[in-house]
Amino acid sequence: MSLNDIPLMGALKSRMGWLSDRQKVVAENVANASTPGFKPHDLSPQNFSALVRGEAPQGNMGLTLTNTQHMAPQTSFRPGVKVVLSPDSETTMDGNGVVLEEQMLRMAESRMQFQAAVGFYEKSMAMMRMAIKVPGR
Repeated sequence: MSLNDIPLMGALKSRMGWLSDRQKVVAENVANASTPGFKPHDLSPQNFSALVRGEAPQGNMGLTLTNTQHMAPQTSFRPGVKVVLSPDSETTMDGNGVVLEEQMLRMAESRMQFQAAVGFYEKSMAMMRMAIKVPGR
């Protein structure tokens, strides 16, 4: 039996993977902040309650280039990760839609959620160790 066989542990692992992939997408948005015509992307929201129930995520769409001058994405994402166009609140005169402040907020939000998931993971592991511990030792 592996840790992934335990629904909560598998869901936490999946959540941390999704958050890691989101950081990659946000980093690509920031890297293209000065690229004319670039539109920011984000990952479609993850349904954590479905993960806990053990339901598999839906297919992978991947990133597409909207202009050959944009930096090509160098990342690959886990199965079930869907990248969607996610316009920020304003667009510059050259058509770039990346607002660095909004991207930094997304990055900070992902970091906080990742830290929370790590905390849940560590607490779950501690509870399992306590349950496995042999009395009298």
